[in-house]
Amino acid sequence: MSTVQQRFAEVGARSRVARTAVRALVTVVLFGWVGVVPAAGWPTVSAQAEPIRVGILHSLTGSVAIAERPINETTLLAIEEINASGGLLGRRVEPIIVDGRSDWPTFAAEAERLIGEEHVEAVFGCYTSASRRTVVPIFERHHNALFYPTFYEGVESSPNVVYTGATPNQYIIPAVKWFMENRGKRIFLVGSDYIWPRAANAVIKAQAEYLGGTVVGEKYLPLGSSETAPILQAIKETQPEVIVSTVVGDTNIPFFRDLRAAGITPKTIPTLSLALGETELQSLETATMAGDYVAQTYFQSIDTADNHRFVAEVKRRYGPDTVVSDQMEAAYASVHLWAQAVRSAGSADPQRVLRAIRGMGMNAPQGRVYVDEENLHTWKTPRIGRIRADGQVDIIWASEALVHPMPYSIFRTKQAWEDMVSELFRMWGGDWSAPAG
Repeated sequence: MSTVQQRFAEVGARSRVARTAVRALVTVVLFGWVGVVPAAGWPTVSAQAEPIRVGILHSLTGSVAIAERPINETTLLAIEEINASGGLLGRRVEPIIVDGRSDWPTFAAEAERLIGEEHVEAVFGCYTSASRRTVVPIFERHHNALFYPTFYEGVESSPNVVYTGATPNQYIIPAVKWFMENRGKRIFLVGSDYIWPRAANAVIKAQAEYLGGTVVGEKYLPLGSSETAPILQAIKETQPEVIVSTVVGDTNIPFFRDLRAAGITPKTIPTLSLALGETELQSLETATMAGDYVAQTYFQSIDTADNHRFVAEVKRRYGPDTVVSDQMEAAYASVHLWAQAVRSAGSADPQRVLRAIRGMGMNAPQGRVYVDEENLHTWKTPRIGRIRADGQVDIIWASEALVHPMPYSIFRTKQAWEDMVSELFRMWGGDWSAPAG
């Protein structure tokens, strides 16, 4: 048995044990979809009680605001629902909203201010891994709690972060496996030049080698860049069978525009995007995107009563043309999981909440989710979708069971992954993204 096969077997055994433990440790189960819990029976909010202050830290301006502004909206929606149902422990939840400005030092400064000056009990925020990795030491130093809603590269597990987005084995690995089995084994990797795409592509390269595939090219764009010509030339020269994109934010606009102008379409060379959701698709020519693929754990098109109610509520609150993406749903679930833990702990104190939330589960719009009691990541259902001309997504594959979150991929040791990440940080001069220019 190979080293990788041994790790698969070990992980499978641990997952079975963890699955049993998680189910046993779930202490509170909401009645169906959390958004429709009736106010009757909940305590009323006291006008005299101090509110529970929480931070919302996302980019409202800058290159990744296209993805982060909608996450703000569903975070606020969940807080409004909690307050409408009587608040928490007789207290209203008060959101403090700040703008990370797509700038990692700003994220750090605002995290410090939210904790030190605004005295928040938790922060819901960050989209890019660069912003998250910049602020995690701040939350650890202050013993506060960050709820992070974005799928990411793994190679991290902080006791002060609840990760409600997917780990690589919950979206990258199943999607790449499906593509190699159904579309071809010659892969071209393109991404934005910061920590998430670099680490995600390291997972893909290791997986492709293990499955007998070939990565024929790998290129990166600075965040916010529109200089796609070298990438298009490399794609034409290498003739891959599939492009796997980890391009984020508004850089997707010139990237896909120039792909189509070069004659690269879903029929000639399909693209699997790991950072595109329904919200970002609204900024693209969706008719030209039809037939390309995305991998997430949530799509707006999930056909369940719980999700239909959630989507309807988002549209009621923010307008009938509003669409819902993976991170929006995870952000919404984050707030309700936090509220569940506050009720269980009988306190909003970050450390008591972080202890109480381990093993908790809920019926989220995407389906059942659990917070792993060991690594504070979330058990989720991987899905692969095909983009439609209207910008929505048809689900073409979904896991039959919840998948245990693995922040450290089996293709390397934990130390090897951490060494790789540390080397990128050093190479970029103590930053989590490549220097401009």
